[in-house]
Amino acid sequence: MPAAMRQLLLLRHAKSAWDDARLPDHDRPLDARGQRDAAAMGEAMRKLGLSPDIVLVSSARRTRETLAAIEPFDASPLVDEDEGLYLAPAERMLEMLHAVPETARSVLLIGHNPGMHNLALTLAGPGGLARGGREAEKLGERYPTGGLAEFAVASPWWGLEAGGGRLVRFLCPRDLLPKDG
Repeated sequence: MPAAMRQLLLLRHAKSAWDDARLPDHDRPLDARGQRDAAAMGEAMRKLGLSPDIVLVSSARRTRETLAAIEPFDASPLVDEDEGLYLAPAERMLEMLHAVPETARSVLLIGHNPGMHNLALTLAGPGGLARGGREAEKLGERYPTGGLAEFAVASPWWGLEAGGGRLVRFLCPRDLLPKDG
């Protein structure tokens, strides 16, 4: 990646447990599959050399547990846990990215759908989705739990806008793990 390019990693939290109906949504943990998927995504990220400078993570338990499961990173990123990312729409996530220090080369944002999917689609833009091949086709279809979109960004963080990201890859847990059964 050229020096001027930035890297944006958008990770939807891994699969969470629904077995305790009394538990508030914010406090739901990952289930066993979510733990396994997140660990596999962390391994894939290490193999690909994806190591963020800054991690923006929702305050929800499932996003924090996803972060714990994908660690460690090659470097020690600055981690910013933010209540404002909990179920945030794409516009709010973009606002938070606009506030990232310009010295950051790589940012990992861990959040929730539908905001995460909408942000990824917005950044890719219609042209990027049309030209993006199978990766963009997969992204256009859905953003499953544990899914990771990597974007190359040419603009400064404060200037990131619709169509401002080039989709490099879109990884889903089902692409990384052997099929069950």
